[in-house]
Amino acid sequence: MHSTAVLSTLIAGAFAASAPYAAPRDETVSTAADQKSVAVTIYNDNLALVKDARQVKLGRDLNRLAWREVSAQMRPETAQLRNTAHPDGFRLLEQNFDFDLLTPGKLLDKYVGREVTVVRTNPATGAETRETATVLSTNNGVVLKFADRIETGAPGRIAFPGVPDTLRDKPTLVISLVNPAAGAQNLELSYLTGGLSWRADYVAELNADDGALDLNGWVTLTNQSGAAYPNAKLQLVAGDLNRVREAQPAPRAMMAMAAKVADAAEMQQESLFEYHLYTLQRPTTLAENQTKQVALMSATRVPVNKTFLLEGANYYYSGQYGELGQKMKVGVFVDFMNKGEGLGIPLPKGVIRVYKRDSQGNAQFVGEDRIDHTPKNETVRLKLGDAFDVTADRKQTAFQKLGGAGRYNYVFESAYEIVLKNAKPEPVTVTVREPMPGDWTMVSESQPHAKAASGTAEWKVKVPAEGQTTLTYRVRVRY
Repeated sequence: MHSTAVLSTLIAGAFAASAPYAAPRDETVSTAADQKSVAVTIYNDNLALVKDARQVKLGRDLNRLAWREVSAQMRPETAQLRNTAHPDGFRLLEQNFDFDLLTPGKLLDKYVGREVTVVRTNPATGAETRETATVLSTNNGVVLKFADRIETGAPGRIAFPGVPDTLRDKPTLVISLVNPAAGAQNLELSYLTGGLSWRADYVAELNADDGALDLNGWVTLTNQSGAAYPNAKLQLVAGDLNRVREAQPAPRAMMAMAAKVADAAEMQQESLFEYHLYTLQRPTTLAENQTKQVALMSATRVPVNKTFLLEGANYYYSGQYGELGQKMKVGVFVDFMNKGEGLGIPLPKGVIRVYKRDSQGNAQFVGEDRIDHTPKNETVRLKLGDAFDVTADRKQTAFQKLGGAGRYNYVFESAYEIVLKNAKPEPVTVTVREPMPGDWTMVSESQPHAKAASGTAEWKVKVPAEGQTTLTYRVRVRY
């Protein structure tokens, strides 16, 4: 038999022949059955605060408590256990986070240098024979030392006398503590963990004339922490927290996700320090390896502005270039104010996906953009893509150096022509935005510009239906 197949047979026999997992006899074990409530606060940056309240029977004085069903990505240095009913005299001595989980391979590794029982079955008679051996190595296969020989790849099963204390079937926080009085205690364990995250997703639908939209916001929750949180009080914090960045540990194996969409339920928001806190108005269960969605907000007939934007670059104001682009793409943007019925709340950062119905009434995807955290009464601006029927030709029609030597005091004067073309059956207005370098002066232009910023000139150019408009201007820049 091939050594790999033999190793698999030996390991598979480990669980079949060993006794069920049991905690050490001196431990008090707390499981999810003791849980009275759990609260989860999830932050944007793959971070969550878990508060797990349980009722546990403890003895007087020294106790060793094994708190099971904690997150596999717990940050143990943040764990804090409190006795909420009888805090006087209750104190912690030591805590250990056992995340080395029980598997056939790890069980074998823990028994290197120790004795196990090898069970063989006679294929003809079915009779079993047992022989004691010492595990010498598990590197690239199992090496066993019997009383009279050493074997590798021996056929059969391996039976273990027990499970080492530090090898757990589930992530467990083991706490040594002093408890002043025996009996049932109300305990609360709080800790920070990775593996829990949330994001905001928005779906918008434009109306026929692009003058308004309907907007629905969803919170998408993902639990890859290695634990479940049944009937949890859920809160979400939107904002950018400052966190101390430690050296990155070895990445854990990624777990598969099962998608589930929850019933829609509005979330209430409030200010928290310099962030915003969103609270789900009913308990919800975050199952292990699950993605679910809950409703965040909904607004209808939100007024929007649609704009076409052609943006230039500042490099061609200090050199001779000639043609600068043919059939250049003109960006399409929509914006709306975060105010009004259904809006007027802080919008968490996320992706807004925009749809529009075609002539047959089918909703078609027309673009998406990511927004940052947006306070109320602020403008939300989305780039949906580039226009198909609105294009531009840009060229430099004149360039001359008027002065300057060395590295400073250069003066350049250049002229430009931008031809905007519109193949749509209705007129459009295109915003032409040019970044002007240095100290600039507009010498001449075919229509007045607006100084949008100290280094930006803007023109609002009207282009007729199935026609074109030419914008020309001459500018002097000084460096």
